[in-house]
Amino acid sequence: MEALWDDFATAQNTCNGYLLATTISPEAPATDPARLYNFNRGTNAYSLQTDLRYKLQYNPSLHLEKKEAASWHEVFTAFYTFTGKLLAAEEAQTASRPREADWSTVYESWKEVLSAVYRGYSGNVFEAWTIPCLYVVGKYLRIFAIKADEQVAASQRDSGLAFGELQEEDAFGAASKNEKLEDAARQINRIFALCLGDRSPLEDSRKWALYYTANLLFKTYFRLNSIPLSKNILRSLRASASDTPELSSFPRAHQVTFKYYSGVIAFLEEDYASAEELLTFAYESCERRATRNLELILMYLIPTKMLTAHRLPTRQLLQTSPTLDRLFSPLCTAIKRADLRAFNAALEAGEDEFVKRRIYLTLERGRDILLRNLFRKVFIAGEVEDAKVDGGGVGAVAKRTRIPVREIAAALRMAGATEIDDGEGGVDTDEVECLVANAIYKNHMKGYIARDRGIVVLSKTGAFPGTGV
Repeated sequence: MEALWDDFATAQNTCNGYLLATTISPEAPATDPARLYNFNRGTNAYSLQTDLRYKLQYNPSLHLEKKEAASWHEVFTAFYTFTGKLLAAEEAQTASRPREADWSTVYESWKEVLSAVYRGYSGNVFEAWTIPCLYVVGKYLRIFAIKADEQVAASQRDSGLAFGELQEEDAFGAASKNEKLEDAARQINRIFALCLGDRSPLEDSRKWALYYTANLLFKTYFRLNSIPLSKNILRSLRASASDTPELSSFPRAHQVTFKYYSGVIAFLEEDYASAEELLTFAYESCERRATRNLELILMYLIPTKMLTAHRLPTRQLLQTSPTLDRLFSPLCTAIKRADLRAFNAALEAGEDEFVKRRIYLTLERGRDILLRNLFRKVFIAGEVEDAKVDGGGVGAVAKRTRIPVREIAAALRMAGATEIDDGEGGVDTDEVECLVANAIYKNHMKGYIARDRGIVVLSKTGAFPGTGV
């Protein structure tokens, strides 16, 4: 217990916010793994108030004002109650009695710690250098809320199976599954509003906790599938931009996380230009050792680049992550080979993950790049064939700009587009012309369709923009 108070005194005397935050963290530091146990067993409910008063007001190494000491007294009183609940839950789990681990009680007890810390800031008692304490209370509130909700969901499933019943669908609706997490979102939003509304000079402002808290809200809202609420955060930050420090002034971890979630929101709104800019910043600024974070960023940046720049990820990039390699390599190979059959199979194989990440529809648009590549192959193959007929050899340069629709139809059938068959062994010309017209409209190829002659007339220069053909 003494180690905790030594750290508390050192943090107060040196204005070290991160060290101060460890004294109220539910995760003991590596240098003092028994901290929570010692703190909880070092006193009891009867002598707690006296012990805390002595440590905070009569400790010769501390020089706290009376109001500040009273606020920390309230925080550590709530923290003491919390440690008892947490230790009981952890002991139940380690003793193979997970059903007895009451994570809902742990969550509610930690919420009391958050409320005590919140009152210290709302009353302007705690100074700005202590804001890492806000990081800790917000971060673990979300963690304990998830644990509590998962336990409730598990108990609901177990109770249904125990009596041989089927759970009704609404028993697993958002309200029953995420009750604590929804409450956590409201509590974290209080902290966000508290920081956003601070009018103190920037050097003494709680605004330095804005982006960390905003990122916590993003994580919470995304898990709750409440993307519109995430947009409210962006609107609030834009509205207060004039008196808020630039994002570049915040720690890089805060910047990367914020850019990632902002990029995903832009991606979901189909603002792919903004998504590309934001996600590219996040990827280039992310720590190279944070492989999981890089994988999350690339999960959205890859489909974005496919759509905006028609660029596919390199084999080397995909091999940095087994998940990315498994999901994207078959798609990229199919697009490069202009193989519709393989493309559809790859989409189907990764459908669950693509839908979960909300990238399925964007990846499906990769079919346009595949068709562009297919039409380009038909164009090149025709030039080579014409050159051979003229006796010029494979390397000869031919000026063929007219492609019969029937050649494109044949290539589509070979690639697996069986839907263009009219069912009688012929070709649905309208369907083929529609695909070509779409490619021309999207600037994947330059030319026009001469329907009366059944040919596609391509531009003599730059027939397929961006490909060198």
